[in-house]
Amino acid sequence: MSDSGCLRAIVPDEYAGKRLDQALSALFPDYSRSRLQVWIREQRVLVDGTFLAAKTRLSGGEAIEMRPTVEVAAGPVVAEDILLDIIHEDADIIVINKPAGLVMHPAAGNWQGTVQNALLYHAPALDAVPRAGIVHRLDKDTTGLFVVAKTLRAHKLLVEQLQARTVSRHYLALVNGNPVSGGSVDRPLGRHPVDRKRMAVRDSGKPTVTHYRIAERFRAHTLLSVALETGRTHQIRVHMASIGLPLLGDPVYGGRPRFAPRTDAAVQAAISAFKRQALHAFKLALTHPRSGETVSWQADVPSDMQTLLDTLREDRDTHG
Repeated sequence: MSDSGCLRAIVPDEYAGKRLDQALSALFPDYSRSRLQVWIREQRVLVDGTFLAAKTRLSGGEAIEMRPTVEVAAGPVVAEDILLDIIHEDADIIVINKPAGLVMHPAAGNWQGTVQNALLYHAPALDAVPRAGIVHRLDKDTTGLFVVAKTLRAHKLLVEQLQARTVSRHYLALVNGNPVSGGSVDRPLGRHPVDRKRMAVRDSGKPTVTHYRIAERFRAHTLLSVALETGRTHQIRVHMASIGLPLLGDPVYGGRPRFAPRTDAAVQAAISAFKRQALHAFKLALTHPRSGETVSWQADVPSDMQTLLDTLREDRDTHG
């Protein structure tokens, strides 16, 4: 954590009777209540020179001194000149179309070449925002849209939208198999009991809901339009695999590639050569943190996935 200076305020008389954490939320709206509660516990908030509990009721007129902190990664995060496909940028947010192979955050043994490194180069002021403003993430080999908050206030409001499930995230997922119709998967997800790098459907996991509908059918595969109600790690990949529709190319949850009868060698080779999950975040919609208006963006399917789709269409049309 890094110290970002001292903030001061006087509690208005009309706040008499409010809890300390409630009063801080009103006095310092750039910060979430949960973050303020952490700082109270860490004794980073003085009330008339005294540390108080979050639930303490105030009388009005107290002098507040707060030393906020900004979360930083456990290792050195350096700015790097990495090309970003920026779809939209204004004073509050950046919307980026991520390619396959680009990791979102630095981690142990992998401190460079990530989206966070790139963002710190593109907008150095993001050093003052948690995780350089990244409020939700995509897996390394998933492509498509995600949003970055450029200010603490935008960060807080976007996190609140994600928690309230009002951010609309739609994906295109190419799966093995041919479902009869669309549907929903409502199964809790948690860490795999043996392999901690994987997720799994577990009764003890967090509630997780995925909605899907059929966008296009192929002989042994289906293109699904998927909407997230929650945002768990590997959610689409695990949920689809759990109902017998694993994502084509998924190296962790996908299993063996599937082929329709009489599939020629070239088509089999194209399917086998696709070594990442065929998953693309093609649409993103949210409430803009400044204007309050609903805004949305779309991103075309990346070239490798588009080529695979074209191959499957040709195979389908050839075999009628």
